[in-house]
Amino acid sequence: MSQLICESEEAALSGIVQLPGTLPESLRLELIAFRRDLHMHPELGNQEFRTTAAIKARLEQAGLAPRVLPSGTGLICDIGTDRPDGDGVRPMLAIRADIDALPIPDTKTGVPYRSTVPDRAHACGHDVHTTVVLGAGLVLADLDRQGLLPQPVRLIFQPAEEMMPGGALGVIEAGGLNGVGSIIAVHCDPKVDAGRIGLRTGPITSACDRLEISLGGPGGHTARPHLTTDLVTAVARVATDVPALVARRVDARAGLAVTWGRIESGHACNVIPQRAELAGTVRCLDLDAWHEAPDLIHAAIDEIATLHGAKSEINYVRGVPPVVNEHSVTELLTDAMAARRGLHAIEDTEQSLGGEDFSWYLEQVPGAMARLGVRTPGDTARRDLHRGDFDVDEAAIEAGVELFTAAALLGGHRS
Repeated sequence: MSQLICESEEAALSGIVQLPGTLPESLRLELIAFRRDLHMHPELGNQEFRTTAAIKARLEQAGLAPRVLPSGTGLICDIGTDRPDGDGVRPMLAIRADIDALPIPDTKTGVPYRSTVPDRAHACGHDVHTTVVLGAGLVLADLDRQGLLPQPVRLIFQPAEEMMPGGALGVIEAGGLNGVGSIIAVHCDPKVDAGRIGLRTGPITSACDRLEISLGGPGGHTARPHLTTDLVTAVARVATDVPALVARRVDARAGLAVTWGRIESGHACNVIPQRAELAGTVRCLDLDAWHEAPDLIHAAIDEIATLHGAKSEINYVRGVPPVVNEHSVTELLTDAMAARRGLHAIEDTEQSLGGEDFSWYLEQVPGAMARLGVRTPGDTARRDLHRGDFDVDEAAIEAGVELFTAAALLGGHRS
């Protein structure tokens, strides 16, 4: 920020500096309308055809050349790549949005933009993420035409974030990170006020995998359990003992947790079944422990199943590693928000146990994700993501656009 001129001594103390690329009122209103349209027409992962078409049309209207991904949904769009720097082209700053919705009903009342699609809702804020990146792209394209964009930028509108192992892998396979030097993103946070962001260096989300187990053995009458494999008892012991065993075989600071969401066995009170199933998630705060988790969990399940004479079938589905914010890119987001709104608009945030496939990009290039505040200031209601009544204070859109445009401007001066 030292290369830019502060507006006043008071502004200098708060961190605010004079930067181009603020959001015009007409575009602010357009983006709110765009977000509401997406909210009314949510689409699941790899089905985001309408969403992709809407983004593509608006970028083309701005004179840009977006490219739809080979999967048919999602797209990437480069800005400022036609201006080489010296003997080559500077590495791009990528700005990523996820565009898919969730398979849950929208239960909001009293808003005109409620989902029109049964059992589909933008209950995780991806409509906001998409709108923010679109808005940032439109502002940066205008700056580029004025010769004010100091580095090329790639917009990534990614499908299927909610599907394991995530649409990020498809973007990477399609060359979405080719030429990219760093990548940034935001995720809505209903615990942070609109106009503010939450940041931390290091892990900001958890690894998340899916675990499915089937136990089998001869059933029989409950009057003669000694002639059977008592699968109800066996599955109950797996459910209680496996998480405890795993917790004792890994450093507690790794935060490795096995949590069950489904358990099923039997149909009659006097019949010991021949099959039992349970399924859940494996979450982990530490990258090294995440790599060890499948072997540890397989061993623990086999031990308990063998103890009860049950045969086990294990389906361990790799999900996503933790999002680990790189120091210098986190610092860039800090400086960008401070430049726009002052240091008071930034708060420390904790590591979440939620999973995010943005982590796959960070396996390839340095990057960072910020938590974008979407709570109306003063609202004391308890709200959360992945609920049918989830909604946002749309002032968050302007804050997100300002964050990304400032990051592009400041990052270009540093590179």
